[in-house]
Amino acid sequence: MPFDTALQAEVQAILTRRRWWIAALLFFAGLINYFDRTIVSVALPAIASDLHLDPERMGILLSAFFWSYAAMQIPIGWLSDRCNLRWLYAGCFALWSVTCGLTGFASSLLALVLLRVLLGIGESVYLPGGMKLVSMLFPPEDRGLASGLSNCGTRAGLAFGAPLIASVVAAFGWKHAFFILGFTSVAWIVPWILSFPRGANTVALAAHAPRSPRWGHIDRNLLGIGLTNIGYGYYFYLLMTWLPTYLVQTRHLPLALAGTYAAIPYLTFTLSEPIGGWIADRLVILGWEEIFARKVLITAAFSTSVLLIPAGLVADTRSAVALLGGACLVGLSTGNLYALVQRVSAGGDVGFSIGFFNLAGNIPGIAAPIVTGFIVGRMHSYVPAFAVAVAILLAVLPIHWRMIQPQRAPRLILADRSESDR
Repeated sequence: MPFDTALQAEVQAILTRRRWWIAALLFFAGLINYFDRTIVSVALPAIASDLHLDPERMGILLSAFFWSYAAMQIPIGWLSDRCNLRWLYAGCFALWSVTCGLTGFASSLLALVLLRVLLGIGESVYLPGGMKLVSMLFPPEDRGLASGLSNCGTRAGLAFGAPLIASVVAAFGWKHAFFILGFTSVAWIVPWILSFPRGANTVALAAHAPRSPRWGHIDRNLLGIGLTNIGYGYYFYLLMTWLPTYLVQTRHLPLALAGTYAAIPYLTFTLSEPIGGWIADRLVILGWEEIFARKVLITAAFSTSVLLIPAGLVADTRSAVALLGGACLVGLSTGNLYALVQRVSAGGDVGFSIGFFNLAGNIPGIAAPIVTGFIVGRMHSYVPAFAVAVAILLAVLPIHWRMIQPQRAPRLILADRSESDR
């Protein structure tokens, strides 16, 4: 059935006016996403004690989420390009929230692993679906800030979730922490559904966008950004999965205090994401070529990762946390990475491009927890594991500069500003 052009024009105008509100809802979805995703990382010392897990088994548990999350990126990208995101995103959100709540009933490593795999399926929509909407609602010169704002909710989930979850686990136990965080988060679906006007269909709204010759096309630029994200993903997921346990085991902090200290580097990551995107957006407005401006910001951000090594070496815990915060200025790159993917995506296939990009970033998400657990178990130190993460991140920079080159930017139907919005 053909889409009602007049209705879609009206819907387009309403969504354009609500685009920052939708970006804010994506921020809160990311916040909840990482509450539900990282509760295992924060509660891991308590879970490991109850289930008698050694570092290698802890690494497997931390990795399990990424098995399905990575595998689902291409399929969910396909669905994001072809299904109404109003309902696709809501359905996936409900799946991941309920799965998180059900994890409180797990009493074995196998049950935990299976539920983490199911959680990964639900949460897979987060980036492909969210960035597809950003690409439709925002013009290129605003996408760095919009992408950073939408995604920094995930880092805020780490920053605020670490002390919150640690406190809940300390007060009620890790099982009740899953119940509370998982089942209460379902309420987010209500404002999400209400934000889209009657008749809103993201497939119809993108129907007139220029398309690529074939869906699933991977060119030099997209491949280069994907390879860059491999280094970023390994570095980020080491910090996301192991940092609270590092503070407990190596810095000998009680769990609640470890959660509070972990919030400092995570909050740095949170604030860095929209700031880095905003800086590059301003450079573009000042006349810098967009891809070059974002590559410069990404390079500067990646360079701050070297602070992770002295963070593992210093004796004073507060100095270590301050250095960890500096090492999390890598977050300045995040909004720019997402904006680059949207910039080089062919036609309307942003869902596929983000899915491919996120698949590349989550393959090391599978490896980082296991490799880190192996290194810590064998060498009884986190410093070599930190050095490996920094080396992998910096190693992708030459690829980043060589493979990603300027090109003409495609524009989607909702990304054109009206004169009154300028």
